[in-house]
Formats: sequence, C-alpha cells, structure tokens
Amino acid sequence: MSQHTNQPQHPQGPEYGQSYGQAEQYGQYGQSPQYGQDPQPPRHHGHGAPQQARNGLGTAALILGIIGAVSGIVPLLFWLAGILGLIALVLGLSGRGRAKRGGATNKGVALTGAVLGLVALILSVVGAVITFKAVDTAVKEVDKALAGQEATSSSGDKTAKGGDGKAEEGAKGAKALAAGATAEYAGKLKVTVSAPAKHSPSEYAVGHTKGNKAYKVTVTIENTGTEKFDSALSQVDARAGADGKAAEQIFDGETTGAGFTGSILPGKKATAVFAFDAPAAAKNLTVEVTPGFLDFKSSHWDLKL
Repeated sequence: MSQHTNQPQHPQGPEYGQSYGQAEQYGQYGQSPQYGQDPQPPRHHGHGAPQQARNGLGTAALILGIIGAVSGIVPLLFWLAGILGLIALVLGLSGRGRAKRGGATNKGVALTGAVLGLVALILSVVGAVITFKAVDTAVKEVDKALAGQEATSSSGDKTAKGGDGKAEEGAKGAKALAAGATAEYAGKLKVTVSAPAKHSPSEYAVGHTKGNKAYKVTVTIENTGTEKFDSALSQVDARAGADGKAAEQIFDGETTGAGFTGSILPGKKATAVFAFDAPAAAKNLTVEVTPGFLDFKSSHWDLKL
C-alpha cells in the first residue's frame, strides 16, 4: 500500500527561480528598465546648481572711477572726468544691486567704483569752472591787447564845448577834444590836431564835390616812448555836420592826403596835412585819429567850421 503525502506541490526548476528573481529585482509591477537607462530614479536638484558670480559691473566701475578721478585733477580734462565718472557711478550702483541679489560677490568693489565716479563728477565740475574762467580771462586780455591803448589825458585847448557850454562826449563817454588839444598815450605817443582851415582844391584834386567846402587840418604825432613808432599805420578820418555824414578825404598832390610815412624815432615828431570835403552848411568837423591799427584806440577832435 503506497503512502501519499499531502504536502503542497510547488513548482521546481530554474523557471521558478528566474521568475522570482526578476520580480524581486524589477519590483512588483514586473517592468524592466529600457536598455541603457539608469535604473535609479532621476535625482532632483531643487533650485539648480550654484551660478557663477558676475562681478564685471563692479570691476568696470572701479577701473573707470579711478581713471575719471585722476583725469579730474587736470582742469583741461574735465570733460573726460565727467564722462567716465558718470559711467562709473551707473555701473557701480548696478553692480552693488547685483551683489545684493546674490548675483555678484564684489559688493565693496562696486561701491568703491560708484564713489570714485561721484568724485570724478565733482572734479569735472570744478575743472570746468576753472577752465572757463581761465579762457574768459585770456579772451579779455586778447581783446584788450587788440583794442589798443586809450588816450589817458589831454592838454592844450581842453575839450570841445557844445551849445550848452558842457564838454561834448563821444563813444563810451570819451570826451571830444577841441582844436589844438593833445591826446596823450601814456609813455608812448602824443597826438595833436590843429584848427581847420579853408582849402582850395586844385583842378587835379580827387575827393572834392562841387558845391561843398574843403577844409584842411594838420595832425602831429610825437613819439614819447623808447622805441621807434611806425607812423604809416596811423589813420585819419572825419565826419561833417550835425548828422555826422562821412567827410570824404581830398587827395591833392603832395600838399594834402599824403598821410604819414616811415617811422618816428623816440623824442621826434611827424606832421601830415589832411583835407576833407564837407557840405556847405556844415558847422563842425569831427576828426578821428587812430595812431596804430592794434596798439592804440582812436581819439576824437570836434572842430568848429
């Protein structure tokens, strides 16, 4: 009589072991990973890897601030200091803001660049003021030199008198001199204009209009300086009548209109006769003498006709 056991039958062999191993290895769902795929789950990095610090703004601000501040020390470079200072200030403030947000690590460098930019701006303003004042002073000196010296005093018949007995004044309050008066250019020249005299132009005279009257004056220039004076640069003009109409100069051979020529040595004088054409009704003749083109201002004589 055979004996039978009631033990449960289990699958044997490699098939069972393989199935069990695969289930254990790949999980309860029995899904195997694709070929070449990492069986480990992907790693989550949260906010991501740390970013590299961006310190360019602060560094640029520091460099430009240094150059701008150094340029500001030289007044003529105020424009360069102003430009670099403004750029450094903007970059420095931007770099400081980036550092606060964690995008840069050179907060101190950016702040220093901004401060230097501000210093450069201040120096540029100071340099501009100094430069403009220096240029203004130089321009005034040049204008003064080009305008020439003004007559400082007069002698002789004092100043011309008007109808009310008061001295007549010319441009900028300068008093017109009377006949025979002398305009003195301190330490350099003395200029004298005589009283007018009637002149009879010859048939070869140029500048006389029929119906007008001709008058001549004698102009004397004395060199009271220590250097010779070129009298050829002297100019004599005139205006006639109450309306100040220009009186045309009369050239009448060697007698009138030749003007001054050559140089006047120190302590010497030169004399020239000038004739002018004036309307018949003119009561006065204003003579203007400019001793030099650049060195002296003109002086005026108001002569009664």
